[in-house]
Amino acid sequence: MTAILADGRTVSVPLAWSWRLSEVSKRERENFEIIGDGQGIHWPDLDEDISVEGMLGGVPARRKVD
Repeated sequence: MTAILADGRTVSVPLAWSWRLSEVSKRERENFEIIGDGQGIHWPDLDEDISVEGMLGGVPARRKVD
């Protein structure tokens, strides 16, 4: 995943950092919206959110343990 920030920086993280996104179709991944004035990305079909802060900090999503 790659995000271009307002200050011109480009941040990329492996798709595998979001297990939800890595396990769905390309069509589902392409249906996203920018949230919080650019503070994150939301995938409504998946109820998945990734923050720019998390991408910059190198924090991959964790699977919930039942």
